[in-house]
Amino acid sequence: MGNPLLLTSLNHISLVCQSLDESIKFYETVLGFVPIRRPGSFDFDGAWLFNFGIGIHLLQSEEPCSNQQTIRVINPKDNHISFQCESMSVVEEKLHEMEIKYVARTVEEGGIFVDQLFFHDPDGTMIEICNCNNLPVVPLITAGERSCPRPTFSNNLQCIIPPQPI
Repeated sequence: MGNPLLLTSLNHISLVCQSLDESIKFYETVLGFVPIRRPGSFDFDGAWLFNFGIGIHLLQSEEPCSNQQTIRVINPKDNHISFQCESMSVVEEKLHEMEIKYVARTVEEGGIFVDQLFFHDPDGTMIEICNCNNLPVVPLITAGERSCPRPTFSNNLQCIIPPQPI
């Protein structure tokens, strides 16, 4: 229960790529990540990038690059990395300009709508851009786990005790 490993945040994700240069260019120009210093003691090719409070560590594949291009189906139910954005219309416009194929979806919950755009990086890793913050985060709590009566949660999931009648 709780936080047994005392985690504080997501630090980075690591992705194996066929072309380090192509992947760096994608994460810089499409998603706005910035290359940062990587320890020189590594004995394999890679790059570290950072933005939005998260690192992306790119690792050059040790497998030979195949010249065969595969058609990748954009499936929103695949594993993916999701990024929150300020304007879905700007994202869609930029993807059009960059000629990046994507799939658009809308999720509705109780009259609240979340727009999603899904596309691939050069190695087929699925990327989602969304306005997911439209949908409130509502923790699932069982009666036995409640630490306060009828809890409500702020955006950072802290329990807020409602005022008690006198």
